[in-house]
Amino acid sequence: MGGLVVCVTVLVLASAFGVLHRWRSGRVRVRVRDGGKRLGAAELGQGLGERATLVQFSSAFCAPCRATRRVLAEVAAMVPGVAHVEIDAEQRLELVRALDILKTPTVLVLDADGRIVRRATGQPRKADVIAALGEAV
Repeated sequence: MGGLVVCVTVLVLASAFGVLHRWRSGRVRVRVRDGGKRLGAAELGQGLGERATLVQFSSAFCAPCRATRRVLAEVAAMVPGVAHVEIDAEQRLELVRALDILKTPTVLVLDADGRIVRRATGQPRKADVIAALGEAV
């Protein structure tokens, strides 16, 4: 009987963790530790957008990175003055460490000055990215 209780408890805890992880994945939010950090053309490898820049950290083996690339490219094409920059996390490890990127895809929303205003880990939804751009401008 004790083994059954342990199995049920582990199953409930694992399910709760899975639901929480899925709920948080892809959400665009403010992160206090990003406050004041700026990225420029030197770090990104290309210029910033006039109004905002969407920076995507991805890797070659990451399936959600391809879907995120499509979403961000669509948003950048829809919203004037927004640029989309994709950075290969494996090739830019110093930048990944400096920005505390822990998984791919990670999306940073930069304002016109290159300041990080929002962050999403996992595949974000188009509506969330558009809303974050509204707050970045």
